[in-house]
Amino acid sequence: MKKLVTFNVAEKPQAGLLKERLEQEGIACLLRNVDLSAALGEIPFLECLPELWVIDDEMYPRAMVLLRGWLEAETRDGEPWTCPRCGESLEGQFGACWNCGRRKDQ
Repeated sequence: MKKLVTFNVAEKPQAGLLKERLEQEGIACLLRNVDLSAALGEIPFLECLPELWVIDDEMYPRAMVLLRGWLEAETRDGEPWTCPRCGESLEGQFGACWNCGRRKDQ
């Protein structure tokens, strides 16, 4: 088992989303320390940060490539877009329409 990335406490939802995306790609992974933020002060701060781990070490390189691509795309995709299915206006960082669920790249 290898650690892919450590998130700050505010990035907990992003950690969950990235875990789901990796699992959709067939990469088994798990989140650690997700609920430890409630113990801040009693447990050292750095041990309370959410971490995303890949279970199979052989999948680690592929998982890192996917994560880097997704995270870089989030910073590049600053242009607002309109969903072609339902016409909803969306900000650039969103990869799918919140209204109908259609993915931006479909």
